[in-house]
Amino acid sequence: MAYSDFSVFDLRQQFDVQFRADTLFPQLTPIEPTAWLREALRKGQDLGFNSEKSRSERLVTPVLMELSDLNHRSFSIYSGMNLDVDIGAGLRGECDFIFSFSRIQDFIAAPVFCIAEAKKQDLELGTIQCAAQLIAARRLNEQEKNPIHTLYGCSTTGIEWRFLKYEGNEFILDEQRYYLAQLPALLGALQAVVDASKGQG
Repeated sequence: MAYSDFSVFDLRQQFDVQFRADTLFPQLTPIEPTAWLREALRKGQDLGFNSEKSRSERLVTPVLMELSDLNHRSFSIYSGMNLDVDIGAGLRGECDFIFSFSRIQDFIAAPVFCIAEAKKQDLELGTIQCAAQLIAARRLNEQEKNPIHTLYGCSTTGIEWRFLKYEGNEFILDEQRYYLAQLPALLGALQAVVDASKGQG
């Protein structure tokens, strides 16, 4: 089993977690995108997509690069790296993107945010996969004695983004969806995750 193989039932039974819906960012501050980001996304959409990888490269990566610049590159972004924490429990496999405030680039350290690309454009399945990755991220943090108590994640098709928060034994799924066509709100939500995560550790 790997992250993409889990169901909600599997996560509840195996890891004793619960799920509920709520508003994660009730006082979100929109952030205006730079001209560079708007142009990069325009070019990416003009090229079109024939795979999840192309969506990642042309839609998701530019947004994350913008977020990194907004925060003076204060966090690392890992792309396409394995997060093999507990193979026996199925907590293994590749993660599309992981954020960490660690400056180590060679291997994943102290993750605080995971992004799962929705395979076959299925945002719900992507959300479940992301939840499994967050469980693994917490275990890795515990193994490294890193006191990060709240982890965030996101499932995205590149066009549509859905956030979740993992705290205690509960996942809170954001009732609000964010869209690439509403870039200021999407950047504001991503910045809210960075701001909330900075105070931990």
